[in-house]
Amino acid sequence: MKRAIIGLAAGFLNGLLGSGGGTVIVPALEYFQKLQEHRAHATALAVILPLSALSTLMYLFHGSLVWSVILPVGAGSIIGSALGAVLLKKLPSGILNKLFGLVMIFAAIRMLLG
Repeated sequence: MKRAIIGLAAGFLNGLLGSGGGTVIVPALEYFQKLQEHRAHATALAVILPLSALSTLMYLFHGSLVWSVILPVGAGSIIGSALGAVLLKKLPSGILNKLFGLVMIFAAIRMLLG
């Protein structure tokens, strides 16, 4: 049941805010499912794929997608994802947690300051 609630929260936030995969699933998997950091990040990525695909379809039907942005950003994201996955295997858990926390803090400050 906890897993379904984690998925529901992540899906809701992803659909509403375009965020939810990493920001909700990773900490939830670590704290509620007791997954190690590396496994939580890797598992979250596998969950994010169908989550993002469905949200993309929903926004496609709303006419909200900007293809001139999607194509170059998507290409860069593919390359960045591969590089990040390689680095994930090499980072110690403590550094990975701190890096994730710093990114979340940066994102929060940016959102609060507008």
